[in-house]
Amino acid sequence: MSRALRDALGQWATGVAIVTARQNDQDIGLTCNSFASVSLDPALVLWSIQHSSNCYEAFTEGGGYCVNILTEDDADLVWKFTKGEHAERFNGVDLTRLPSGRARLTNALAWFDCDLHKVIGAGDHDILLGQVNDFAHQSAPPVLFGQGKLGRLDAL
Repeated sequence: MSRALRDALGQWATGVAIVTARQNDQDIGLTCNSFASVSLDPALVLWSIQHSSNCYEAFTEGGGYCVNILTEDDADLVWKFTKGEHAERFNGVDLTRLPSGRARLTNALAWFDCDLHKVIGAGDHDILLGQVNDFAHQSAPPVLFGQGKLGRLDAL
């Protein structure tokens, strides 16, 4: 059932983000498509991380994270941030260091620097609820993910 369920869930197209954290003076980052807004007042967002992720502790115990929503021009980063050592993932990526110490992707469509508000257990994942402390956005086409593929949104 797991593969069939994954295929069915994949029919829901989403944006794609790179979520970053900082642990032991090292940038940590991974690709995420489970990002969502929760509340405007207070400003809360969420995303989920698999328990077996090699960077689970960096995100659940590190105090916060930065969500970087990708433009279609940065679609190549989607796959780059899914494998390999974290230092390799950041090679060649234009970054800006935030006052929190976390990295944000300079060309991100939008970014949200968050303090970890709560970790909520949810099956084989945890939901990370974050309090947004700083954010910004620009106008550009987003990269989309659906049916296991990257795509464009031409209608906006």
